[in-house]
Amino acid sequence: MTAVLVAFSVACSSVEAAPSKPLPGSMSSVPGRQGVALVPAGGVLLGHYYGAGSIEETDTRIGRKPAMHLSYYGWSDDWTSASATRRDLADGRIPLVNWEPAGISFDDIISGALDQTIEARADGVKSLGSQVILDFAAEMNEEEGWGGHVPDRYIAAYRHIHDVFSARGVTNVVWAWCPNNTDSAESPSALAYYPGDAYVDWTGVDGYNWGTSTEDFRWQSFENVFSDIYVKLATLGKPILIGEMASDEVGGDKAEWIDGIVPTLQSKFPLIKALVWFDVDKERHWQINSSPEALAAYQRMAKNPYMNP
Repeated sequence: MTAVLVAFSVACSSVEAAPSKPLPGSMSSVPGRQGVALVPAGGVLLGHYYGAGSIEETDTRIGRKPAMHLSYYGWSDDWTSASATRRDLADGRIPLVNWEPAGISFDDIISGALDQTIEARADGVKSLGSQVILDFAAEMNEEEGWGGHVPDRYIAAYRHIHDVFSARGVTNVVWAWCPNNTDSAESPSALAYYPGDAYVDWTGVDGYNWGTSTEDFRWQSFENVFSDIYVKLATLGKPILIGEMASDEVGGDKAEWIDGIVPTLQSKFPLIKALVWFDVDKERHWQINSSPEALAAYQRMAKNPYMNP
């Protein structure tokens, strides 16, 4: 999908991100028994993209404050000084920054021609003193096609940005890598784009139940949407973030779909440690209040103890 617009111990060799100022809540603010910053001690962190109302309106609608807030930024946008980032940190939410390099040559990233921008973001995030999850160039295996669907180019660009941040002394970025749950026809498979254990803290995935409003789509359960990619990501042994997810209303029972999330996470997807609902009426009726029944189911899910309310 084009974004305009994140009882198990993880053995991990990734770069550990230790903040100078911990975030409140039930997540681990420093590398703990699970080995990676911001992994909850148990259950799953709930995240949200606020596209169907203000934060205050939506949190009231949900009945709680989600732990994570997804925001989108273009290449030149200063997400380190953005009001959303600053407000999230002040209010105890984890900023999930989706950094989209639209119109940017990955060869220029790799060569260092764009280091001025990368260095500015590195210095800016370092000054925040709190942890931020950075999801650079998500859905590279789908229609976004970052790097022209050339895995080596994508990997080199991702690593270059990571290396610049490291060279600037940044220790409070938690690095996420989030392919789409399906590969486009012209793309290599998702894992071909993996930057490597030393460069990734959380693996991730974006996926949706598109319903049946278009004849090319069929109704998929939460398990159906993520089962194939989960098997692949699990081989990497990292905590998994669902960076974007939602369900349409057409073709099935959306409330039932939402009610199935927690049981499926517990029984089928123990590596998934955070999920972000894409709450907006765009392409499909993704919003949590697309029907009274869907909203009631979402409220039940959000308050479930497994979701770290």
